[in-house]
Amino acid sequence: MNKNIKYLNLREKDPFLSREKQRYEHPLPSREWIVELLERKGVPSKIEALARELSIKEEEYEFFERRLKAMARDGQVLINRRGAVCAADKLDLVKCRVEAHKDGFGFAVPLTPTKDGDFVLYERQMRGIMHGDIVTVRPAGVDRRGRRAGTVLDIVERAQSKVVGRFYMDRGVAILEAEDKRLNQSIVLEPDSVAHFKPESGQVIVGEIETYPEQNRPAVAKIIEVLGDYADSGMEIEIAVRKHHLPHQFSEACAKAARKIPDHVRKSDLKGRVDLRDLPLVAIDGETARDFDDAVFAEKIGRNYRLVVAIADVSHYVRPDDAIDTDAQERSTSVYFPRRVIPMLPENLSNGICSLNPNVERLCMVCDMVITYAGNIKEYRFYPAVMRSHARLTYNQVWDWISDGIDHPHKAQIDTLYKLFKILQKKRFERGAVEFDSIETQMLFNDNGKIEKIVPVVRNEAHKLIEECMLAANVCAADFLLKNKHTALFRNHLGPTPEKLATLREQLGLLGLQLGGGDNPSPKDYAVLAEQFKGRPDAELLQVMMLRSMQQAVYEPHCDGHFGLAYEAYAHFTSPIRRYPDLTVHRAIKAVLNRQTYTPNKSWQALGVHTSFCERRADDAGRDVENWLKTYYMRDKVGEIFEGKISGVANFGIFVTLDDIHIDGLVHISDLGEDYFNFRPEIMAIEGERSGIRFNMGDRVAIKVARADLDTGKVDFVLIAGGTSDRRHSGKNKMPNAEPKRKKAKPPKKNTPSNSKLEKGGKGQKGKSKKSVPIKIKKAKNNR
Repeated sequence: MNKNIKYLNLREKDPFLSREKQRYEHPLPSREWIVELLERKGVPSKIEALARELSIKEEEYEFFERRLKAMARDGQVLINRRGAVCAADKLDLVKCRVEAHKDGFGFAVPLTPTKDGDFVLYERQMRGIMHGDIVTVRPAGVDRRGRRAGTVLDIVERAQSKVVGRFYMDRGVAILEAEDKRLNQSIVLEPDSVAHFKPESGQVIVGEIETYPEQNRPAVAKIIEVLGDYADSGMEIEIAVRKHHLPHQFSEACAKAARKIPDHVRKSDLKGRVDLRDLPLVAIDGETARDFDDAVFAEKIGRNYRLVVAIADVSHYVRPDDAIDTDAQERSTSVYFPRRVIPMLPENLSNGICSLNPNVERLCMVCDMVITYAGNIKEYRFYPAVMRSHARLTYNQVWDWISDGIDHPHKAQIDTLYKLFKILQKKRFERGAVEFDSIETQMLFNDNGKIEKIVPVVRNEAHKLIEECMLAANVCAADFLLKNKHTALFRNHLGPTPEKLATLREQLGLLGLQLGGGDNPSPKDYAVLAEQFKGRPDAELLQVMMLRSMQQAVYEPHCDGHFGLAYEAYAHFTSPIRRYPDLTVHRAIKAVLNRQTYTPNKSWQALGVHTSFCERRADDAGRDVENWLKTYYMRDKVGEIFEGKISGVANFGIFVTLDDIHIDGLVHISDLGEDYFNFRPEIMAIEGERSGIRFNMGDRVAIKVARADLDTGKVDFVLIAGGTSDRRHSGKNKMPNAEPKRKKAKPPKKNTPSNSKLEKGGKGQKGKSKKSVPIKIKKAKNNR
């Protein structure tokens, strides 16, 4: 009897009992109290024993067990294989997402980033685990290579429920070979579903996993969809959408809510807004843009400038936790493919009421700035407004007006914007922001959906003009939230880690270049380095090396600054139609203006992790589709000759990036010429033993397309001409303009270090004088 009283008292001592009573009619012990009791006990406790101690009644037991399992999913406790509940903090557990590698090993990436880094998972640890799974990991020191080791204790959440891949029969067993090579374990198909759908060998199918893999047992799935043949038009996007688990269909609740959104601004929407309808704001975007997030206006005020950046007020129509917001948060970003967009918001919002289309009223959030003649933001203010865009202009159109100096209806406005841009650009250089002139390509399709040609996209100063305006508004947004002490998602971009910095310095040293700043280089040190190699033939490759040395930009609820842009504080404010973090920044700014606080339905930290993950997922999907399309394009070019630059060297050959179309391919080391070639990592080159011919990064070569394999997404080349050589070998090493006979290459010597991961790099070579082997070939018609 006394014991019963004791148990009841223990439950009643829950410090969060009153809160639980407000939430539930029959409250269970709170999560915090359960964790505290487990920590006090100091040893794992069986669920039944814990239930007795907390006086859980028989009819409550099922719900109590559910609460414990939910706590396990959230990483608060661990339920081990013996059914005992352990406090996660006592075990020093880390909740991680598994990043698998196609070669069988993987990494466990902590959901809450730490300076300690990721855990390496060996192939034997990966059995039973799939790419993307959420797991709990116990740290286990470091391995022989100095990497952080860990032991996976439990799988908290499975990431893969549906898998897209190719259908094959293997010795009478139906197999799904996943398109995502990180899912490298066999998936056996359930026979009844195979009999129902009757897929043909090699067709693309979608399987739903029924049984997940274990140590010595493969996963089992049933076919739920047959997409068609691998080379069908549009198949690359259908595969990417399913491979990367991109939400691509709006929920019925979202679609229903979107239909209720008005297609015009109502009088009731104007309450509390500044009227900017007469201000000549203009939208400047690309030719193919359909949704317009932003519009700009600038005017001279004495020696200073006024810059108005108006951004679509998505937060007026998409309210926290409504059906549209739920879908938008799940997507977190719009995904852009050639010929198709998967938007974050339904079309009547993204291309309709939220898009700043010309000559119609639209609601907006405004960052109104005063910028000095020296490029400093003297003051700014945020406010909700109503506007009417006075024109929809394109980058090329605006740049033509600026460069030609011709008269046009918006000349005064554009000329003022351009003068302000020059001031902001000068300030950018003084600040030390890293300037990268990357080359992008655009695929042009014919009426049948096939690529007609691939053309480079020229980024002119009109692009940069709008970029500087957006950067200024984003900086003001971050500053505003920090000054008002309101939590939000900041865009953090950190500089190089010690390991990445050491790698970069080593690579630069081989190329005769040097990065200043010692152990802690600043953005300005990077900018100075970029100036050093400006104009070099390998400048584009060196830019890639610099970018790879920096850490990935992420969304986080604390401010660490933006290294690449050389800003102490930065937040995304300017694209709420296509990025969820921008929408939350709008809500936070509005909350401050209304003397309120905005709190999302997830913790800010969890929301930052989710949106950062979705951003990377969208980028990966876009790269997959682009690579597939480029490989498909090259299938018709087999046998044709192209020119390009060496963009990487490895112990198995050279990587070449073709001019204009920027497609990468490999020339195997056995196809480099009539010599034995060896990889020399100390000079980042491949060199012939007898001829002395070298292939350095950045060297120009001519190649013939040998193969374009859609299954692997790889393009293989055969060398036609190129390479550099010592004068001592002059007369012996000139490569013929026709394809020479090839001799099988000598395998690399044992223990020769390789750098096959370095697929991009720079050019340069100390010491011996050299000369280029001339390339005299007839230009191929490569843009058919």
